[in-house]
Amino acid sequence: MLMTRVNRFIVFSGLCAVMAPLYAQDDAVLPYRPSVSTPAQLSTPGQVELETGFQHIKSGDSRRDSLPYTVKLAFNDQWGVLVEGESYVSSRDDGSSPRQRGFGDTTFVLKRAFIVDDATAFGLELGAKAPTAKDTIGSGKSDYSINGIFSRDLGPVHLDANLNATRLGAYDDGTGRTQVGWATAFSTPLSDKWQAIGELSGTHRENTLNTAQWLVAASYSPTKRLVFDFGVARGMTSASQDWSLFGGVTLPLGKLW
Repeated sequence: MLMTRVNRFIVFSGLCAVMAPLYAQDDAVLPYRPSVSTPAQLSTPGQVELETGFQHIKSGDSRRDSLPYTVKLAFNDQWGVLVEGESYVSSRDDGSSPRQRGFGDTTFVLKRAFIVDDATAFGLELGAKAPTAKDTIGSGKSDYSINGIFSRDLGPVHLDANLNATRLGAYDDGTGRTQVGWATAFSTPLSDKWQAIGELSGTHRENTLNTAQWLVAASYSPTKRLVFDFGVARGMTSASQDWSLFGGVTLPLGKLW
Protein backbone atom coordinates (compact mmCIF):
# COMPACT_ATOMS: atom_id res chain seq x y z
CA MET A 1 0.00 0.00 0.00
CA LEU A 2 2.77 2.45 0.93
CA MET A 3 4.78 1.64 -2.19
CA THR A 4 1.68 2.19 -4.32
CA ARG A 5 1.32 5.68 -2.85
CA VAL A 6 5.03 6.37 -3.35
CA ASN A 7 4.94 5.19 -6.97
CA ARG A 8 1.96 7.42 -7.68
CA PHE A 9 3.77 10.36 -6.10
CA ILE A 10 6.86 9.69 -8.25
CA VAL A 11 4.71 9.77 -11.39
CA PHE A 12 3.02 12.96 -10.20
CA SER A 13 6.41 14.53 -9.42
CA GLY A 14 7.58 13.74 -12.94
CA LEU A 15 4.54 15.48 -14.37
CA CYS A 16 5.25 18.50 -12.14
CA ALA A 17 8.80 18.69 -13.47
CA VAL A 18 7.49 18.65 -17.03
CA MET A 19 4.69 21.16 -16.43
CA ALA A 20 6.62 23.67 -14.32
CA PRO A 21 8.32 25.39 -17.30
CA LEU A 22 4.86 26.07 -18.78
CA TYR A 23 4.34 28.68 -16.06
CA ALA A 24 7.06 31.04 -17.20
CA GLN A 25 7.13 33.52 -14.36
CA ASP A 26 9.95 35.03 -12.33
CA ASP A 27 8.32 34.49 -8.93
CA ALA A 28 9.79 31.73 -6.79
CA VAL A 29 7.68 29.45 -4.62
CA LEU A 30 8.01 29.53 -0.83
CA PRO A 31 7.62 25.99 0.60
CA TYR A 32 6.09 25.56 4.05
CA ARG A 33 6.73 21.81 3.77
CA PRO A 34 8.05 19.54 5.11
CA SER A 35 8.51 20.76 8.69
CA VAL A 36 5.79 21.11 11.34
CA SER A 37 6.64 24.80 11.76
CA THR A 38 5.85 27.40 9.10
CA PRO A 39 7.76 30.59 8.19
CA ALA A 40 6.39 34.02 8.99
CA GLN A 41 6.75 35.17 5.39
CA LEU A 42 4.00 34.79 2.81
CA SER A 43 4.29 33.44 -0.71
CA THR A 44 4.36 35.74 -3.77
CA PRO A 45 1.21 37.93 -3.78
CA GLY A 46 -1.34 36.80 -6.32
CA GLN A 47 0.35 33.47 -6.98
CA VAL A 48 -1.62 30.34 -6.06
CA GLU A 49 0.77 27.68 -4.72
CA LEU A 50 0.11 24.00 -4.12
CA GLU A 51 1.98 21.79 -1.68
CA THR A 52 1.21 18.08 -1.73
CA GLY A 53 2.87 14.74 -1.11
CA PHE A 54 2.58 11.48 0.82
CA GLN A 55 3.08 10.53 4.47
CA HIS A 56 3.32 7.15 6.21
CA ILE A 57 3.03 7.04 10.01
CA LYS A 58 3.68 4.04 12.28
CA SER A 59 2.57 4.10 15.94
CA GLY A 60 2.73 0.70 17.62
CA ASP A 61 0.52 -1.63 15.59
CA SER A 62 -1.35 1.22 13.87
CA ARG A 63 -0.54 2.51 10.41
CA ARG A 64 -1.67 5.67 8.66
CA ASP A 65 -1.04 6.67 5.04
CA SER A 66 -2.19 10.05 3.74
CA LEU A 67 -1.85 12.53 0.92
CA PRO A 68 -1.60 15.96 2.61
CA TYR A 69 -2.05 19.21 0.71
CA THR A 70 -1.87 22.96 1.27
CA VAL A 71 -3.14 25.65 -1.10
CA LYS A 72 -1.69 29.13 -0.43
CA LEU A 73 -2.62 32.58 -1.69
CA ALA A 74 -1.11 35.85 -0.46
CA PHE A 75 -3.08 39.04 -1.12
CA ASN A 76 0.00 41.18 -0.43
CA ASP A 77 3.17 41.01 1.69
CA GLN A 78 1.12 41.16 4.90
CA TRP A 79 -2.08 39.12 4.42
CA GLY A 80 -2.79 35.68 3.02
CA VAL A 81 -4.95 32.57 3.32
CA LEU A 82 -4.24 28.84 3.35
CA VAL A 83 -6.43 25.76 2.93
CA GLU A 84 -4.91 22.59 4.39
CA GLY A 85 -6.04 19.00 4.60
CA GLU A 86 -5.62 15.46 3.35
CA SER A 87 -7.02 14.50 -0.03
CA TYR A 88 -6.89 10.81 0.96
CA VAL A 89 -6.38 8.88 4.20
CA SER A 90 -5.95 5.14 4.74
CA SER A 91 -5.57 4.08 8.39
CA ARG A 92 -5.65 0.92 10.49
CA ASP A 93 -5.52 0.71 14.29
CA ASP A 94 -3.96 -2.77 14.37
CA GLY A 95 -3.30 -5.78 12.17
CA SER A 96 -6.77 -7.29 12.73
CA SER A 97 -8.94 -4.17 12.37
CA PRO A 98 -10.40 -3.10 9.01
CA ARG A 99 -8.65 -0.31 7.15
CA GLN A 100 -10.49 3.03 7.12
CA ARG A 101 -10.31 5.12 3.96
CA GLY A 102 -11.60 8.53 3.01
CA PHE A 103 -11.09 12.28 2.84
CA GLY A 104 -9.41 14.07 5.76
CA ASP A 105 -10.41 17.12 7.78
CA THR A 106 -9.97 20.59 6.24
CA THR A 107 -8.35 23.60 7.94
CA PHE A 108 -8.79 27.23 6.86
CA VAL A 109 -6.06 29.67 7.93
CA LEU A 110 -5.86 33.47 7.85
CA LYS A 111 -2.24 34.63 8.02
CA ARG A 112 -0.68 37.99 8.88
CA ALA A 113 3.02 38.67 8.34
CA PHE A 114 4.95 41.43 10.12
CA ILE A 115 8.13 42.06 8.14
CA VAL A 116 10.89 43.70 10.19
CA ASP A 117 13.65 43.61 7.58
CA ASP A 118 15.08 41.26 4.96
CA ALA A 119 16.31 38.88 7.68
CA THR A 120 13.58 39.04 10.34
CA ALA A 121 9.80 38.60 10.40
CA PHE A 122 6.99 37.76 12.79
CA GLY A 123 3.76 36.03 11.85
CA LEU A 124 0.31 35.23 13.21
CA GLU A 125 -2.03 32.50 11.96
CA LEU A 126 -5.68 32.01 12.90
CA GLY A 127 -7.04 28.60 11.95
CA ALA A 128 -10.36 26.76 11.99
CA LYS A 129 -10.61 23.04 11.27
CA ALA A 130 -13.80 21.76 9.66
CA PRO A 131 -14.62 18.08 10.39
CA THR A 132 -14.87 17.01 6.76
CA ALA A 133 -13.51 13.50 7.48
CA LYS A 134 -15.69 10.67 8.73
CA ASP A 135 -15.43 9.99 12.47
CA THR A 136 -13.25 6.88 12.00
CA ILE A 137 -10.58 9.07 10.38
CA GLY A 138 -11.01 12.51 11.98
CA SER A 139 -12.19 13.78 15.36
CA GLY A 140 -15.69 14.65 14.14
CA LYS A 141 -15.43 18.06 15.82
CA SER A 142 -14.22 21.54 14.88
CA ASP A 143 -10.92 22.89 16.28
CA TYR A 144 -9.73 26.50 16.51
CA SER A 145 -6.09 27.56 16.71
CA ILE A 146 -3.74 30.51 16.95
CA ASN A 147 -0.08 30.29 15.95
CA GLY A 148 2.69 32.78 16.63
CA ILE A 149 5.76 32.69 14.39
CA PHE A 150 9.27 34.11 14.51
CA SER A 151 11.56 33.75 11.49
CA ARG A 152 15.13 34.97 11.16
CA ASP A 153 18.18 34.44 8.97
CA LEU A 154 21.24 33.60 11.07
CA GLY A 155 23.95 33.85 8.46
CA PRO A 156 23.49 30.82 6.15
CA VAL A 157 20.98 29.23 8.57
CA HIS A 158 17.27 30.10 8.55
CA LEU A 159 15.24 29.75 11.77
CA ASP A 160 11.47 29.27 12.04
CA ALA A 161 10.04 29.08 15.58
CA ASN A 162 6.32 28.46 16.20
CA LEU A 163 4.24 28.52 19.38
CA ASN A 164 0.55 27.74 19.09
CA ALA A 165 -2.59 26.89 21.03
CA THR A 166 -5.52 24.80 19.76
CA ARG A 167 -8.97 24.64 21.36
CA LEU A 168 -10.07 21.07 20.68
CA GLY A 169 -13.62 20.16 19.84
CA ALA A 170 -13.10 16.51 20.84
CA TYR A 171 -11.36 15.66 24.12
CA ASP A 172 -11.70 13.14 26.93
CA ASP A 173 -13.25 14.00 30.29
CA GLY A 174 -10.61 15.01 32.81
CA THR A 175 -8.14 16.18 30.15
CA GLY A 176 -7.39 19.70 29.01
CA ARG A 177 -9.28 21.14 26.07
CA THR A 178 -6.44 23.43 24.99
CA GLN A 179 -3.37 21.87 23.41
CA VAL A 180 -0.14 23.88 23.25
CA GLY A 181 2.27 23.10 20.44
CA TRP A 182 5.81 24.21 19.71
CA ALA A 183 8.24 23.70 16.83
CA THR A 184 11.70 25.02 15.97
CA ALA A 185 13.17 24.35 12.54
CA PHE A 186 16.58 25.16 11.09
CA SER A 187 17.39 25.02 7.40
CA THR A 188 20.56 25.70 5.45
CA PRO A 189 21.55 25.42 1.78
CA LEU A 190 23.91 22.60 0.82
CA SER A 191 24.30 23.83 -2.77
CA ASP A 192 22.43 25.94 -5.29
CA LYS A 193 19.67 23.32 -5.52
CA TRP A 194 19.83 21.30 -2.29
CA GLN A 195 18.79 22.29 1.24
CA ALA A 196 18.89 20.47 4.60
CA ILE A 197 16.19 20.84 7.28
CA GLY A 198 16.21 19.80 10.95
CA GLU A 199 13.44 20.34 13.48
CA LEU A 200 12.27 19.60 17.02
CA SER A 201 8.56 19.85 17.85
CA GLY A 202 6.03 18.70 20.42
CA THR A 203 2.70 19.24 22.18
CA HIS A 204 1.43 19.60 25.75
CA ARG A 205 -2.08 19.17 27.12
CA GLU A 206 -3.30 18.95 30.70
CA ASN A 207 -3.58 15.39 32.10
CA THR A 208 -2.17 13.82 28.94
CA LEU A 209 1.33 12.69 28.03
CA ASN A 210 3.50 15.16 26.15
CA THR A 211 4.54 14.42 22.59
CA ALA A 212 7.88 15.30 20.99
CA GLN A 213 9.68 14.38 17.79
CA TRP A 214 12.75 15.18 15.74
CA LEU A 215 12.64 15.57 11.98
CA VAL A 216 15.33 15.59 9.32
CA ALA A 217 14.65 16.32 5.67
CA ALA A 218 16.18 17.53 2.44
CA SER A 219 14.75 19.51 -0.45
CA TYR A 220 15.77 19.73 -4.09
CA SER A 221 14.84 22.65 -6.32
CA PRO A 222 15.54 22.12 -10.04
CA THR A 223 14.08 25.61 -10.59
CA LYS A 224 13.00 28.32 -8.17
CA ARG A 225 9.38 27.49 -9.06
CA LEU A 226 9.55 23.78 -8.22
CA VAL A 227 10.74 22.24 -4.93
CA PHE A 228 10.77 18.53 -3.99
CA ASP A 229 11.29 17.31 -0.42
CA PHE A 230 11.67 14.05 1.47
CA GLY A 231 12.54 13.06 5.02
CA VAL A 232 11.84 11.12 8.19
CA ALA A 233 10.52 11.97 11.68
CA ARG A 234 11.00 9.97 14.88
CA GLY A 235 8.98 10.20 18.09
CA MET A 236 10.83 10.94 21.36
CA THR A 237 8.15 10.06 23.94
CA SER A 238 5.79 7.13 24.53
CA ALA A 239 2.82 9.25 23.43
CA SER A 240 4.46 10.19 20.12
CA GLN A 241 4.35 8.34 16.84
CA ASP A 242 7.10 5.76 16.39
CA TRP A 243 8.25 7.20 13.09
CA SER A 244 7.02 8.65 9.81
CA LEU A 245 8.28 8.86 6.24
CA PHE A 246 7.22 11.63 3.88
CA GLY A 247 7.88 13.28 0.56
CA GLY A 248 6.28 16.13 -1.31
CA VAL A 249 6.42 18.92 -3.84
CA THR A 250 5.68 22.66 -3.95
CA LEU A 251 4.71 24.34 -7.23
CA PRO A 252 2.61 27.26 -8.57
CA LEU A 253 -0.86 26.62 -9.97
CA GLY A 254 -1.13 30.02 -11.62
CA LYS A 255 -0.93 33.78 -11.18
CA LEU A 256 -4.15 35.67 -10.45
CA TRP A 257 -2.59 39.14 -10.55
